[in-house]
Amino acid sequence: MFLFQKVDSTLKKIKANAANIITITNMSFGGAAIMATLNDSYSYSVLLIFIAAFLDRYDGKVARKFNQESDLGKQLDSMADIISFGVAPALLMYEMALIDAGVSGMMMPVLYIAAGAIRLARFNVMDSTGYFVGLPITAAGTLLTFSYFFTDVLSTQFYMILFPVLAVLMVSTFTLKKV
Repeated sequence: MFLFQKVDSTLKKIKANAANIITITNMSFGGAAIMATLNDSYSYSVLLIFIAAFLDRYDGKVARKFNQESDLGKQLDSMADIISFGVAPALLMYEMALIDAGVSGMMMPVLYIAAGAIRLARFNVMDSTGYFVGLPITAAGTLLTFSYFFTDVLSTQFYMILFPVLAVLMVSTFTLKKV
């Protein structure tokens, strides 16, 4: 009887925190992607970022399904997003395409990360309207990561343009309907 109560209690706690567990797993994959990049395992980094994107897609759905939406979850999701779709893709593509571009090559990922942070902070203080304002960092990070597959044909100059374009799109005020 005692064992069944403990199992039941544990399952209830997992259900009550399912969305946050998914978010923390997303963040963990983003952190692992950063570590993979630092260890020159670029293909693994790409895979880990894409897994983080998959998890990010479902944390909000799980929160809504189990009625777990909270301010804590919203802030945690933003922290996961800045790691998984800000720092991880920026570091990956810096290593792949901009490492030989000197100081200006270093500035582009920093600009991208700063714009992503601004976009996330703005999202957290706005009322939900059913629309995204600016390009979501998840989309920007996934696009930046996807460009990894074309680094052999894309030039450093392309990335010197891509990073600021994504940064501007994230902080811009155009709207996209949430899917």
